[in-house]
Parts: sequence; C-alpha cells; structure tokens
Amino acid sequence: MPQIEGCETFRVAMPRARRPESILVRLTGADGTVGWGEVAVPEETAGAGPAWADIAERMAPGLIGLPWERPEDVSAVAELGTSGAAAAVDTACWDLWCRGRGEPLSHALGGTRTSIVTAARISPEPVLDTVVSRVNRAIGAGHTRVTVEIRPGWDVEPIREVRAAYPALALVADGRHGYTEAPEHLDALAALDGYDVTAVERPFPVDDLPAHARLQGRVEAAVAPEIGDLDTLAAAIELGAGRALNLRIGRFGGLTAARAAHDHAYAAGWDVWCTGAGAFGIGQAAAVALASLPGVTLPSEVTDPAGGPVFVTPPVRSSGGVVGVPLTQPGLGHVIDEDAIVRLAREHLRLPA
Repeated sequence: MPQIEGCETFRVAMPRARRPESILVRLTGADGTVGWGEVAVPEETAGAGPAWADIAERMAPGLIGLPWERPEDVSAVAELGTSGAAAAVDTACWDLWCRGRGEPLSHALGGTRTSIVTAARISPEPVLDTVVSRVNRAIGAGHTRVTVEIRPGWDVEPIREVRAAYPALALVADGRHGYTEAPEHLDALAALDGYDVTAVERPFPVDDLPAHARLQGRVEAAVAPEIGDLDTLAAAIELGAGRALNLRIGRFGGLTAARAAHDHAYAAGWDVWCTGAGAFGIGQAAAVALASLPGVTLPSEVTDPAGGPVFVTPPVRSSGGVVGVPLTQPGLGHVIDEDAIVRLAREHLRLPA
C-alpha cells in the first residue's frame, strides 16, 4: 500500500491590510507526488487558532507512514482535529491521490460538469444605494445569483430594493443565525417571499432545526440551515427543516463528508450550492471540483476575488459568470506557487524534520 512520507504545514497571511490567513497542508507521497489542502482562519480567531495545533501536533504525525489505498482511509486521522483542520488534510489527501493516479479531482468525486455557474455574496451595508451598487458590480462580473446578508431590522428593505433593480436575479437572503421566532422576526422572514427569493439561508441558530422546520412550513422560499455533518443533515431532511444546502468543505470536515452530504441532499430533492473558503486559491479549487457534482443545482460561490495576488495557476476566476472545471490536469488541476507560500508563511512545520 502507498504511504504518506511527508507533511508540511504553513500558516500564511495575505500581503495586504486585512491580512486574511489560511493554514495550508502539503502532503508528499513515496513517489514524490504532492497534494495540497487549505483551511481559512476566521478573522476573529487570535493567531492560527485550534486548527494549527490540531494539524501540527496530532494529525500530521498520524499521517506519516500511514498506509492507504483511498482518501477515505485517512478518516481516523482526520477525526483528531476540528472540521476545518480535517478539511485541509482531507483535501490534501484527495489531491495527492488524484495526482498520483493522473485523474482530475472532479472526476474522482463523481463530477459531471465542465464549468460552474458562479455567484457572489454581499455583506451588510448601511446604505441601500451601496447594496444595489455592489449587486450591480456582481452582475456586471457575470454572476447569476447573489446572496445578500441581512439582519433583523435590515432585511426586507434591502431585498426589496435589489429585487426592484434586478427582477430576474436569483437572490438568497443570509440571516447569519441572527433571527429568533419572535413575531416581528418571523413576519420579516415571511415577507421575503414577496420578493421571490430563492432561499433564506441560516436564519436561526445552528442547533435549532425545529425552528427552521416551522419557517419552512410557512414560506415558499427554500430554507437553508447551516449544516456541517451527515447526522444533522439526515435530521433536517426528516424534520422538513429546509430544502437547500450550502456545501462548505471546511464545515463538513473535507471533501469526503461533503460529497456524502451532496448525495443525501440530492436524493432528498434539496437544492445545493457550494462555497469556497481561503485566500490562496486551494480552497476555491476544491470547491469548484465539488460543485461539478450533478446535484449542485444553484450557482456557487467558488471564485477568488479579482484583483488580488494569485497563488494558483490558472487562477480560480470567473469569466462571464462561469469558471471552468480543470479536466486536463490531475488533482486540483492548478499549479501552486510554493515559493510565494514559503515567503509569506508566518509559521512552517515540516515532518519528518
């Protein structure tokens, strides 16, 4: 059986003002083939947070010398860390395995698409004109779906303004867990139906599936609770707590679990879209491969922001609202700028040393 012979972990910050950070994992096989994974470090986390310790102290040592036939064989090691750390390791294993076989990652996962229709996300803005302007820029870039983040007291009005400006746009309202079942909150969420929103994402706290189910029974739009494991997804399907799933690789702990979640949601008739994460292109590239699966029915948020530094070639960028699925190169299908990553690394651990 092949073995993983080396693991490097990088804590890397982007060279700009806000300096978003990622933890990157580079695995090396016995034949010298390498595979990459990425987990974004939340901005509110001090330093690298628990993900660095999970990978550097527990997961990386467990990977060295581990015999394996398929990426699923490393699941026991992935369970030693948080979902984000597991996602970086799992993605790197899939990339390594596919590169060793000469197979594109999308094909290995079961993808059927050659390109992905893209979407954009608009953070809360205090001025309505600014929201509409940012949506206009997203549409000008070719995106065919836009997610507008909302909060209590700032929900119906921005959605109404965007819908008035763009009657045919696929529109998702993301509540970021900020709502309760207070009558005024429920009335506002129900009122979004009047503006033909495609989905209401994450309206209530993560663990309150019954509230999501009650809202789904009241509104025509698909409710999309935030889900990060297969048991919760099964419960949400059983309860009728939604009809849409945003697949985040980091939330599910990797491509292995995210693919299984896709299969369950697809079989249940749920709409699915994917969201990439991380500032260095590896997380987005993995999300593109995942979004090529047949059950991903809605445009996905999988592209790098335009205008920033490029760490993967070709960059994961939308052209006219579409990003191609790499099918001529194995694994993630991108060349990683390892020199730039080493140069920007705040921490770097190599095992064996």
